Amino acid sequence: MSNYSYIGKGRPLIDGMQRVTGNTRFVADTQLANMLHIKPVLSSYAHAKIVSIDDSEAIQVKGVVAILKAEDLVTKGKTIVSRNSCTLAEDKVIFVGQPVVVVVAETEAAAADGAALIDIEYEELDAIIHLEDAIKDGAVQVWPDGLPEEDDDMSSIHGGVEEETTSDVANKPNNASKEGHYGWGDIQTGFAEADIVIDRRYKFAAVHQGYIEAHAVIAEPLPLGQGLNMFTSTQGQYAVRSIVAKTLGLAERNVKVEPLAVGGGFGAKYGIYDAMVGAVALCMEQPVKLSLSRTEDFVSSTPAPEIIIELKTGAKKDGSLTAMEARILTNNGVFNFTHGSFMSICLGGSYNWPSSKIDTYEIHTHRGQIGAYRAPGSPQACFAMESNIEDMAKALGLDPLEFRLQNVTEGGVNHGMGNPWPMGIGARDVLERIKTHPLWVNKKEGDAIGIALGAWPAGAGAAEAICGVDSTGTARLSIGTVDISGSNSSFILVAAETLGVSPDDIVVVPTDTNGLFGPASGGSQVTVSTIGAVQEAALGAKKQLIAIAANALEASEDDIEIADGKAHVKGVPANSLSFAELVQKSRKQAGGVVAEGRSNPETNAPPFVANIVKVDIDKETGTVVPTDYVIIQDVGMAVNPLLVEGQMHGGGAQALGMALHEHLDFDDNGQMMNNSFLNYSMPRIDQIPNIETIMIENPAPQNLYGSRGVGEPPIIAAGAAIANAINNAHGVRVEAMPIRTEVLWQALNKDS
Repeated sequence: MSNYSYIGKGRPLIDGMQRVTGNTRFVADTQLANMLHIKPVLSSYAHAKIVSIDDSEAIQVKGVVAILKAEDLVTKGKTIVSRNSCTLAEDKVIFVGQPVVVVVAETEAAAADGAALIDIEYEELDAIIHLEDAIKDGAVQVWPDGLPEEDDDMSSIHGGVEEETTSDVANKPNNASKEGHYGWGDIQTGFAEADIVIDRRYKFAAVHQGYIEAHAVIAEPLPLGQGLNMFTSTQGQYAVRSIVAKTLGLAERNVKVEPLAVGGGFGAKYGIYDAMVGAVALCMEQPVKLSLSRTEDFVSSTPAPEIIIELKTGAKKDGSLTAMEARILTNNGVFNFTHGSFMSICLGGSYNWPSSKIDTYEIHTHRGQIGAYRAPGSPQACFAMESNIEDMAKALGLDPLEFRLQNVTEGGVNHGMGNPWPMGIGARDVLERIKTHPLWVNKKEGDAIGIALGAWPAGAGAAEAICGVDSTGTARLSIGTVDISGSNSSFILVAAETLGVSPDDIVVVPTDTNGLFGPASGGSQVTVSTIGAVQEAALGAKKQLIAIAANALEASEDDIEIADGKAHVKGVPANSLSFAELVQKSRKQAGGVVAEGRSNPETNAPPFVANIVKVDIDKETGTVVPTDYVIIQDVGMAVNPLLVEGQMHGGGAQALGMALHEHLDFDDNGQMMNNSFLNYSMPRIDQIPNIETIMIENPAPQNLYGSRGVGEPPIIAAGAAIANAINNAHGVRVEAMPIRTEVLWQALNKDS
């Protein structure tokens, strides 16, 4: 239990009432004077030349004011290097969903009507869609002349590490661009010493992030072509500013990005359409708004990738691990987004391997670029590793939990990229908690109960904050991060604790890119990165209040005490001055109360998570229904445990979707076959069991308050635990996610 007044005490979202009553302002709710609406016409081909564009009927639609093609925009002739820099296609298209034409109209309906009448003639070219086809010898080359490069493929926003530049030419698959090679020890000797070797190939479908609010953005040109104001749904306004400025040839200082409320992101909202909308606004010299339909969002955004993991692991009869070897193939689509480093860290990061070798390859196809989805790559890496771990324990006749505990990683041990974990990680702590849980204690032979352990490296970044107190006694906290998960509702607790005032007297003032800097809201880094700046700013404001009070009360600053929004001399609480009175006095003398704070943690504190899942399995249909679901997570010190629990519930529900329901299906021509919520299967509320959350408070020694990232871990381990539960009940090893009913039915009934 927390010894603080506010930190560590659960407190609801500060904007919760606005959200549940429908009063939150999203991009789609925003109107600007003289604003036009745009509708993109998206390619229906994965790879084709653009022969002609006939807009003669579309321009006649009432309300349509312009139809723009690539040659009309400032980006004409510029090389496209990423999905985010992709404005309008010029001579050819390279993925289904690529924007080709934009219809500009006075209303959204008129823009849609005009877009429906655009007639584009294509000459279809050879295309490669599926990962296993792309790596075959002789396959169509997506980039025969080499992949256009850019400085950053966006994965660094989530804490990703650049792949190594060294190339294993002999083993490099077809259509591979970036690759990574990590390892230590002698794996040949390791496997020779093993008494059991498990060698499997796991496959994972592409998955959409499933956010409620589709992508939306408004661009407002400044007078005389001086720049742009952007209003957007994004997790990182500075990433958007950089993309827009670079793509449109503007100075970053001339692009102001104001992030509005985000209706879900989960790693997918970092400016996919912002550069295109900005280019249209510059062309039209008027504000323009884009709000994607659900199907447009599905086919043209950046989902989690299709992945193949080939994993070989060895262990001795005494339960000690000997060697691990992995090959990871990721279907990147047309452009780069590095998943290999994430997966390498997590794949080799839960256990102590004496020898290891991991090779990762980013493979290109004629699909749209993939992107991050909550703990990118880690659920897939966990599924593969925990399946192998379970099977090795079973083959050796060892208790699966004790086998894990015997080999679990700890501080100073290498993770999958060959670097040591920091001290104080909680991998053992979350596993130990399984031992005493009734679900595990009371299990019987053949019960469909499975466990799994997952890791996440987490990121960290620089942050700024300002804390000021106004003449009403209200503390105003300004920060540079986007609140997508309730982070502001934790920051007010830090400010309140530091200032000695109720959280009710703290107001968060959002800033745009002309204001304060903060890390992007991804990679489980926002709270850890920002609370130091918040605390420093609040401490600065508190010192100013103490100085004012000391002068007014004719006492030493050391004798001034602040509590409950008032200052008094120690031992004399009756003679006190409120914050409001102190600020009023200050404004007559020093000019007010305001202070700045900065922070830049050297590293985040990696969080670990363990799951216990019990399922019902219908052998007649192959249907799997989770009945009991336990998430045990090392949360460091939970600044706001109510919100941490919410993150665990939300991530847990998404984990079940990824494990049992969700997959994007593409035909051989690159058409997405399930491109709406009508036919993209996500779990309903009646398919989510009660989720029990257990927070292990293992304070991170290097972080303020011992905090750790908490957003990513809840999604990581459920799929692996469910696969292990199926194996424990029926002896069937599932090697793909999602676990499809038809595939499982065949496995369960293969001897019938």
